[in-house]
Amino acid sequence: MLSLTVLAVTFGVVFLAELPDKTALAGLVLGTRYRASYVFAGMAAAFLVHVAIAVAVGNVLTLLPQRLLQGVVGALFLIGAVLLLVRKDDDEGEEVRTPEGQSFWKVAGSGFTLILVAEWGDLTQIMTANLAARYDDPLSVGLGAVLALWAVAGISVLGGRTLMRFVPLKLITRVAALLMLVLAGLSLVDALTG
Repeated sequence: MLSLTVLAVTFGVVFLAELPDKTALAGLVLGTRYRASYVFAGMAAAFLVHVAIAVAVGNVLTLLPQRLLQGVVGALFLIGAVLLLVRKDDDEGEEVRTPEGQSFWKVAGSGFTLILVAEWGDLTQIMTANLAARYDDPLSVGLGAVLALWAVAGISVLGGRTLMRFVPLKLITRVAALLMLVLAGLSLVDALTG
């Protein structure tokens, strides 16, 4: 059964965590060089693969005893919040490879490959697995995460520069870290009170 609350929480957490990520920069760069719809198609397919893997891992985590699971999830959210707070806001040295042609398959394939590799084991993939384990609702978590990642991809491909002029990257990062701290606290309280 689909839970709109779980979907909304997942969307918010994943969206805010992904927005300042290197993926948004990659989407922006690819979107300025190639047809936006081709770039988005490749990015969207890669994100779908990542979310499916993360939700599957999260479901395996639910096999742990409940108190242990809440402790692990809480610790992972806490680590995620710390990582958001201490990471650099720029991605100097990140090299974005670009395809030679404008064909759909070359551009979408480049977007897919770039995101598939860049996002492997990324913070949002780990957070998605944590949310799937916490809520034990793979459909709601999966849909919320995919929609959040697709929204970030769309924003980055179509107008990342404009957004960053109005909303500072540090603010987005701080809000995402705060949300993760709240989720960590809730999970750790659940683990302790059982």
